[in-house]
Amino acid sequence: MEPLAVKIRPTTLDGFVGQEHLVGGGKPLRAALEQGHLFSFILWGPPGVGKTTLARIYARGIGARYYELSAVSAGKDDIKKIINDVANGKQKILFLDEIHRFNKAQQDFLLPYVESGAITLVGATTENPSFEVIAPLLSRCRVFVLNELSYEEMAAVIAKTGLALPKDARDWLIAMADGDARQAIAMLENTHKLYGTITLATLKETLQSKLLRYDKKGEEHYNTISAFIKSMRASQPDAALYYLARMVEAGEDPKFIARRMVIFASEDVGLANPAALGVANAVFRAVETVGLPECAINLAHGASYLALCKKDRRSYDAYMAAYADAKEHGNLSIPLVVRNAPTDLMKKLGYGEGYEKYTNKNFLPEKLKSKKYLT
Repeated sequence: MEPLAVKIRPTTLDGFVGQEHLVGGGKPLRAALEQGHLFSFILWGPPGVGKTTLARIYARGIGARYYELSAVSAGKDDIKKIINDVANGKQKILFLDEIHRFNKAQQDFLLPYVESGAITLVGATTENPSFEVIAPLLSRCRVFVLNELSYEEMAAVIAKTGLALPKDARDWLIAMADGDARQAIAMLENTHKLYGTITLATLKETLQSKLLRYDKKGEEHYNTISAFIKSMRASQPDAALYYLARMVEAGEDPKFIARRMVIFASEDVGLANPAALGVANAVFRAVETVGLPECAINLAHGASYLALCKKDRRSYDAYMAAYADAKEHGNLSIPLVVRNAPTDLMKKLGYGEGYEKYTNKNFLPEKLKSKKYLT
C-alpha cells in the first residue's frame, strides 16, 4: 500500500504548497515550466519541504524522461544505465536525491554528462552545496533555496490528507514537525492506523513509538550524537560503536559524524595523544573519498581509536578561559616587545624592542600577566 504522502503528492505547481518564491507567478521554476526551459539545478533545503515533488513536477511539465536515484546507494553503474537507456527522443532528467552523499569521484564521473546535455541534473540536498558539490558541477547548476513550511502552509498540507483532527492536535503536530510536511503526514498516517482517531493524546502516543523516522533536527538526533561523544569520552568503545551504528542506520550524514570526531580529538584527547587529530582528519578524508556504505568502516575505526585514547582536556579548557578573558576585557594593549615592526617609525616607537625568540618573559597584556591558562 502506498504511503499517504505518495497518494497526496501533487503533480502540478497549482497543487503544490509552499516555496512561493520559486513557484509563484513569474518566479523561476514556474517560468521555466511555462517556457519549457530545460536546465540543471539544485534544490537546497531542509527535509520535507517539497524537493522531490518539485523535481517530478518539473520533469512532467517539461515532458522529459525522468530518472530518480538516491546518492546514498547509487553509483557509476547507475549513471551508465541512464546514459545508455533509450529515451525515444526525450530529454533525460536525473533527480539525484541527497547529492551531497556523492563523493568527488562520483561527481567527477557525472560531470561530463551534465556538461554535454546528455543528462539534465536536478539535485536535492539538505547540506550547503557550496561545500558538498564540486565546483565544476556546481557552476553548471542553478541553486534554489527552499524554506521550511510556515504554519499556514503546514495547515494546508494537513488539510490535503483528509484526516480530521482537533485544533490543539493540529497545532501541536505543526510545532513538532518544524516545517517538515513529510514528517507531519507520516505522523498523521501512523496515528490513524494505530488508533483510528487522531487526538493530541494519540499523536503523542505515536511519537513515542518507532514509526517515525530519525529527524536530523529533532531531539533524538541530538541525544544520539551526545551519547556517541560521551561514550568515547568515557573510553567505552562498545557504547560508542553502538551509537555510531544507530546514526548510520538512521541515515545521519557521515561527514557530520566525522566532523564531531575531529573536534573530539582536540577537545577531549588533546595533549594526551596529539596524533589523534591526524587520525580523526584521516577518517574525515576517508569518508569524503569512500562514501556510504563502506565509509562506516572508517568511522568505526576512528571511533574505536578515539575511545581507547587517554584523555586530556587541558588545551580546550585553557582556550575557553582565554576566550572568556578576551571577551570580557576586549582589546587590551599588546606589549611593545611582541608587536610587529615592519617600518622604521614603528621601530623608533619601540615595537619589537628587546624581543627574544626563546625567553621566559611574559607576553600577556599587563592586565592579564598573572593569568595561567594551560596548567
